[in-house]
Amino acid sequence: MQVVREPDQAYRGGTSGVKYLFRGPRIDWGVILFAPGEQLGRHLHKEVEETFYFVEGAGGRFLLNDKEYPIAAGTAFRVEPGEVHNIVNDTPAPLKAVFMKSPYLPKDKVDV
Repeated sequence: MQVVREPDQAYRGGTSGVKYLFRGPRIDWGVILFAPGEQLGRHLHKEVEETFYFVEGAGGRFLLNDKEYPIAAGTAFRVEPGEVHNIVNDTPAPLKAVFMKSPYLPKDKVDV
């Protein structure tokens, strides 16, 4: 068993960005905080399925294969391998999501 406290972990970008809670051996998962004006970056995964569940914020945009979906706390998005996706926070408030990626393939991301 592993136990991790989210407040004890650091965001990759300092005050925002990705914060992994578990990395492998079968899944990646953690939280991601988008400060106002930040975005994830347009990408896809060749083999990995990725799920985002928004726990804070509203009004950002989830982009999937050139379609746009509004973001609100309580909304989840599951992205299949090969689907191009991005998250854009064009609001004045932060957006926070829990994310899960499976299987654990850390080099599977392809920027597009």
